[in-house]
Amino acid sequence: MSEDERRILESAGDYCRVDPSATTAPSWRSCQVVLTSKRIVLDRGESSTALPHAKVRAPETIPDVVDDRETLVLSVGESLVAIEATDVDDFPERYYRANLDGTVLLARPRAVIGGVVQDDTTYSKAKLAVEAETLTLQFPGGDREVIPVDAIEGVEDREETVQGETRPVLAVAYTDDDRRIETQVSGTSRHTSILGALCRAAFADGDDAALTDHEKQVLMALYSGVAPFEMADFVGITVDEVESIYQDLLEKGAVDEVRTRTEVALNGTGRNLASQAMNEE
Repeated sequence: MSEDERRILESAGDYCRVDPSATTAPSWRSCQVVLTSKRIVLDRGESSTALPHAKVRAPETIPDVVDDRETLVLSVGESLVAIEATDVDDFPERYYRANLDGTVLLARPRAVIGGVVQDDTTYSKAKLAVEAETLTLQFPGGDREVIPVDAIEGVEDREETVQGETRPVLAVAYTDDDRRIETQVSGTSRHTSILGALCRAAFADGDDAALTDHEKQVLMALYSGVAPFEMADFVGITVDEVESIYQDLLEKGAVDEVRTRTEVALNGTGRNLASQAMNEE
């Protein structure tokens, strides 16, 4: 390990190579998983495989046979490698952070605010700092943009002309003071695919929150602009039932409490859940 390479974690684990079109369960191999600031190493004792961060991407689609939230799936050349670290919680997210932290990208901060394109913003170099709760873009001159991970609502992959060249672009949408902000980031396909996977993992956390029919109705009503104090009449339930639903939604992280009793405000997780519920209708 070189002097500028830092060990981040080590865990017992398993890995397998997967054909992107595979429909049958792959054959897993036990290994020791070592994640550093430069690569991930799969050590089997008699042999080891090193995957440098610069040589991998996050795949566009993942076969169902390895599609698990705790499984890291990387695209290496024409094949996929699936990796599990049995002793580590949120292992895929830990890997994404290690892969991207300190990367220099091109970024256009707050390019769209409340649906309005900001014509005075342009792309410039920015150093990305990736932490568990925030993504920070540090620009020359001291300016920076901090994106709270739990405020991320969605991402979109694009190809656009950036500084005279056609480049992959990732548009990251998040909420700030009840406004929807879109920041655009460009780099290599590795950069945008890994950052996209990290952001998708962040806003997909809300998918685990199973919602009742009334909870879905309340979220959709909040999403549509119905005031909390009008909720009982709008949904057709009692005030006490609404209060109970608010408490459940607070526990699921879908709303933020504004004042004790009667008022809550939809947050990024709740907007994501409400959008999903509306699409199901």
